[in-house]
Amino acid sequence: MAGGWYSVGDCRLDDLVALVDRGVDMARFPLAECLDHGALVYDSSHLVAAAGTAAGRAGVLAELAEAFGDHGPGIAVFTGAFAADMVDRASDVFRALIEEQHRTGVAAGDHFAKPGANDRVWNALEKLAVAAPGVFADYYANPVIELVSAAWLGPWYQITSQVNVVNPGGQAQAPHRDYHLGFQSDDGAAAFPPHAHRLSATLTLQGAVAHCDMPVESGPTMYLPNTHRYPLGYLAWRRPEFAQYFAEHHVQLPLRTGDAVFFNPALLHAAGTNHTADVRRMANLLQISSAMGRAMESVDRDRRSRALYPVLLEWVAAGADDAAVRRVVAASAEGYPFPTNLDRDPPIDGLAPPSQADVVLAALAERLDVTAFGQRLDDHARRRRTT
Repeated sequence: MAGGWYSVGDCRLDDLVALVDRGVDMARFPLAECLDHGALVYDSSHLVAAAGTAAGRAGVLAELAEAFGDHGPGIAVFTGAFAADMVDRASDVFRALIEEQHRTGVAAGDHFAKPGANDRVWNALEKLAVAAPGVFADYYANPVIELVSAAWLGPWYQITSQVNVVNPGGQAQAPHRDYHLGFQSDDGAAAFPPHAHRLSATLTLQGAVAHCDMPVESGPTMYLPNTHRYPLGYLAWRRPEFAQYFAEHHVQLPLRTGDAVFFNPALLHAAGTNHTADVRRMANLLQISSAMGRAMESVDRDRRSRALYPVLLEWVAAGADDAAVRRVVAASAEGYPFPTNLDRDPPIDGLAPPSQADVVLAALAERLDVTAFGQRLDDHARRRRTT
């Protein structure tokens, strides 16, 4: 650790293996039905019933928080979380949305797989609400989603959803960690202090609802239990030796329509290869975020960037220190690329599209005049709008 910060050179596969091999003390999880391939399995109806009183709910939330935390495997399967007919109603809407994308030629990129390998519906949450509000209401009234979200994130959580359909022959993703630091380059992740690496995984809960039966040969999610415990995982997952270990030791569980899986975003995972000839493996992927990562005041970063650009353009023309320019941009523009509209602003060229700060810095590097810069900001803002 250089100066207390994590670096790629600190990653040791043996350290991760020791955490994987530590296993799980099932005495901590009395509500679970079993541990299957390293994942806790809960019967959804039993779990919801256990949460029927104030004391019971407190116990359920505490156990689920443990399941996704340092003492659990980081992943839990909830059998029968949704009624199959409820899932089918939503699937019909999602299929219609995918058909419309095909008709209009919309190309959906993918963070960790080749663009075009899958069918994606970005922002499926909003699209379902607008296209079929009754279906949306029935679907998201689901008590399992509320229990797992409240357990890991507390109240006021924010849900986003992306439908992913892996067609027959669709290849596996690369093993990875997810939101937030999982979307950074190695250098980007290394720029964050160690406590931010620990915090990142507590800000999001990953989930997937099975929208069809998923036998193992159809490629349900591959995962490596307990890997969320490894503190340097956001720097390790691209290392060849870690990817090889994942390839040799990952596990998969078959799912039935209506089953749900939730996991810590720091758990090493990847969608599997669909080896079938006829299963279009559909899942509704949920990214549920904490409400806490927000500033106190409403600020208009677009307005600030436009006001400051002429000054920064003069600075650049005068040969100002590049670091000083970047500090001003950091204080004024949005440095994070999310949230965005992934239909208009897909991650085709990397894990994430350009941020507003990237747009400002690129315009300064190109010496764009104020009018051209304003047009570029307009285009960036347009791509991020949902309508």
